[in-house]
Order: sequence, then structure tokens, then C-alpha cells
Amino acid sequence: MAAACEVVVGSLNPVKVNAVRRAFRLLCDPVVRGAKVASGVPAQPIGLREILLGALNRATQALEAEGADYGVGIEAGTIVTEAGPIEIQVAAISDRSGRVSIGFSQGFMLPLHWLDELLNRVELEEIVTKTIGRRDIGEKLGFIGYLTYGLITRTELSYNAVLMALVPRLNPNLYPRLPRAQDVIERLSERT
Repeated sequence: MAAACEVVVGSLNPVKVNAVRRAFRLLCDPVVRGAKVASGVPAQPIGLREILLGALNRATQALEAEGADYGVGIEAGTIVTEAGPIEIQVAAISDRSGRVSIGFSQGFMLPLHWLDELLNRVELEEIVTKTIGRRDIGEKLGFIGYLTYGLITRTELSYNAVLMALVPRLNPNLYPRLPRAQDVIERLSERT
């Protein structure tokens, strides 16, 4: 039987909390709860740096605020590519020793004509609500659930990002040393 562990998610969003609970069952017998923390990045993160920094900030603040074994941050955002905007989620898992592991979800294209609004920091959820008329889609099946007719949901994207972040923790013999969360946050903050 797996050892018990306490996990705090840097969000009160039930989609994120449930995804973390499901993924952490592979590592331990988790008690998972959410905590309201600041991401430290714009509400609509643009670029990998902002998305990663938001996830790291959420993970470290959740861990510090609640004194758990692990803090988990999940941040969704948009990466602008030559083919247009791509939506991804990043998960960061911080532990009591200050070490962090990172994982990514699958990415999917957003409509190209939404790019100007996204770059002006209009939140994706607001654009989606205006376009398709569904409110609070980010706390339910997510825009990806709408696009895939429920085949892949936001919970699945969050779960996959957390699962990828768990890879080093599930294989400690291959990952004997993880980066320090504060070092990564400082390097990302220097690039602003």
C-alpha cells in the first residue's frame, strides 16, 4: 500500500483539484485540497515563460501556505507559433526540499482570428463565452471538451500535465536530482 501524502493545489478550480487527486494516486495515497494563491502572471498568460512561471508560483505558494508534502500548480496559457496560437497547460510539483518537477499537457490550436484579443490579454474563457455562449467552461469540460465533443476534457489535459510532472518522482533512480524551484523561478523572472 502506498504511503499517505498531503497535496495542495494552487487553485480552487475543481477540475485542477480532481486531476491532481487522480494523478497522485500513482505516487502515494493522497489527501488533496485546493488553496487560493496568486499566479504572479497575467490572467491570460502568453508564452512559455509566463505559463511556466505561473505554474511554479502556484506550486510553491500552495506548498508554503499549507505546509503539505507537495504543492502543485497548473497554469493554462497560449504559445504563439508561426502556425498561430496553441493552448497548453503546464504543471509544476514542488516538494518540502524545494525541488520541482515540470510537465506539459497536449496542445491544441486556437482560432487564428482570436490572436489579437489574446495578445491584448483578453482571457480565453471570455473569448470562448462570447463566441459559443457557454459560461464557466474552464471549470467544467473546458474549451477542449467542447472542441472534441467531450472526448478530451480540461480535466484530462490537467491530469496529463500533472502525470508528466510526476515522471521524475515515479522514477527517482533516473532523476536523482531535481532543480530547485526558487532557482527556476529566479531565472524565469530575470527574462522579463
